[in-house]
Amino acid sequence: MAQIFDRSSNSLTRISLVLFGVFLVSLGVTLNYLQRSPWVTKQGQRDPQPVPFSHKHHVQGLGLQCQYCHTSVEKSSYAGIPPTKTCMNCHAQIWTNADLLAPVRNSWATGQSIVWTRVHDLPDYVYFNHSIHVNKGIGCSSCHGRIDKMPLTYQSSSLQMEWCLNCHRNPAKNLRPTSEIYEMAWKGPSTLHPVWCSNGPTTPGTPTAQLVNCTVQDPDNSAPQVAEMDVPGGTASPRFHDMKTWSWPDHGSVHAQVPVNPHYIKFTSQEDLGKYLIVQYHIRSPRQITSCVTCHR
Repeated sequence: MAQIFDRSSNSLTRISLVLFGVFLVSLGVTLNYLQRSPWVTKQGQRDPQPVPFSHKHHVQGLGLQCQYCHTSVEKSSYAGIPPTKTCMNCHAQIWTNADLLAPVRNSWATGQSIVWTRVHDLPDYVYFNHSIHVNKGIGCSSCHGRIDKMPLTYQSSSLQMEWCLNCHRNPAKNLRPTSEIYEMAWKGPSTLHPVWCSNGPTTPGTPTAQLVNCTVQDPDNSAPQVAEMDVPGGTASPRFHDMKTWSWPDHGSVHAQVPVNPHYIKFTSQEDLGKYLIVQYHIRSPRQITSCVTCHR
């Protein structure tokens, strides 16, 4: 009986299997890059808006504070879009006939809200609370980038789940004093630009983050002596040291110089400052904060 398949069929079969495997791997890599690309995440894209609002002009140029427009940023789950009245507080006096502001004047005259294109749009199954992040030491620029330099607002970060989890696994790298929340140029402490922090007494009804007082100016210009601190927030002992290391579960160790009087702690790295603030702000451990119920309710 004659053979149905030629002898080369075995070689062709092997080559076909190898090529099919390469195709599957390439397809997986391509899809992985695709779902992280700006085409999917819209990172860096400037969607058209009814009014080309410039954060650079209003924030960096005119010096408006974030809270002037986003009034609920510290007390609500959403930052809030300012009503037309907020715009007209100024534009009833300046640029009153500008063509760019025609939709604003029309909205004011008719009472119809301006329909803005949402820039930071999370999936419906994700619950994000804006106020808790602001009140726990996450600055505006950590999520929104240097929005004070944006002529047209765009999404600075990917907003994907892995981006959120990277911060939740190690929040220390992004934590800052609450006094610096709206400081867009904040870079964290360094050897040349240290930060001094102290923790005030617990006050009922006051958020823990607001009990921490930090300054970029040396509280004691006379180069204070340094005492040993046995535990975070503890009492300094009479022994003097240049550096003290302490640790706590899930957050590793922190190195800090502790002036005797007043009880300020000097930080020269963002990691050490972040670990200190994790304790003072009573932030949950990475295992707790990465739980599914944190975002999915």
